[in-house]
Amino acid sequence: MKTWLLPALCGFGTGILSAWGIGGGTLLLLCMTLFLGVDQQSAQGINLLYFLPTAGASLFFHRKNGYLEKDVLKCAIPLGTLCALAAAWVATSVDITLFRKPFGLFLLYAGVSMLLKKEGNP
Repeated sequence: MKTWLLPALCGFGTGILSAWGIGGGTLLLLCMTLFLGVDQQSAQGINLLYFLPTAGASLFFHRKNGYLEKDVLKCAIPLGTLCALAAAWVATSVDITLFRKPFGLFLLYAGVSMLLKKEGNP
């Protein structure tokens, strides 16, 4: 198997899953760290590069279809930027192994919550 085929398939598969709203970025992180041997910080950087064009396209189409609320954006953009900067600082300042188990527990909780969600409940 070519060395590029498995990473390409992981990117393609997680891209399709993210289009369905499953959280392809998280899956991409897991694929890179568990199956492709990429270290955590490199995987986060690659995931960011994966996310930016996806988010840009989503923003463009949501704006085009009238799904953006300008009042919400005025609050969300500054707060989201501050939180992203704080999280980036924490991620580079703290031993990353501290976050592995809590993040895994969070993913399990989120997955079980999705599975047990009743029809009609938002």
